[in-house]
Amino acid sequence: MRQVPRLYLITDRHATAGRPLPDVVAAALRGLAGGGLPPGRVAVQLREKDLPGRALTKLARELRAVTAAAGVALYINDRIDVALAVGADGVHLGGGSLDVAAAARVAGGLALAVSAHAPAEVATLRAVVGDWVTFALLGPIHDTPSKRAFGAPLGTAAVTAAARTGLPVVAVGGVGPAEVRDALAAGASGVACIRAVMAAPDPSLAVETFCKELNASAG
Repeated sequence: MRQVPRLYLITDRHATAGRPLPDVVAAALRGLAGGGLPPGRVAVQLREKDLPGRALTKLARELRAVTAAAGVALYINDRIDVALAVGADGVHLGGGSLDVAAAARVAGGLALAVSAHAPAEVATLRAVVGDWVTFALLGPIHDTPSKRAFGAPLGTAAVTAAARTGLPVVAVGGVGPAEVRDALAAGASGVACIRAVMAAPDPSLAVETFCKELNASAG
């Protein structure tokens, strides 16, 4: 069975204050050593929707090298072709992506993650294509600028409702280290973040702090 990430780092090269994205991700992953979270429970999602295929593939190859060196998984947002080309571990399907069943037919051995914005969507995924989906990324749980287009924050009650479907849920949206324990207590299998790490002055320390909270909530 595929490992569901306890910590899911989502990229945004526009949030790094001009630092090269591979450098920020490499620095972030160095925080695992101090945080005590096994690398196998961590994944990075390359989510740079504005990049054309050639540039995205180049960046994906760079991140594949960084993540492989750290022993963590790499997911590519939407682009199954890029994920296969660079030897990624999975593909993340957003709301406008290829149908999950169709994606599963062409994804080979890639793990499939799917975005959801309500517990009902997670329930549908579990009922219709649950055997193909490794986890659902549910959000926004709390207010965050990047997720305001998806409506009001869902709150942790939505995490509980979605987790009851049996499909593992990773909580995203305004989830920093201070929100980790509540998210896991509500039933999340893991948490995801973007700016809390990508924009952090010290990405390594940010990841270390996340990992310590995740370990404190282990059980």
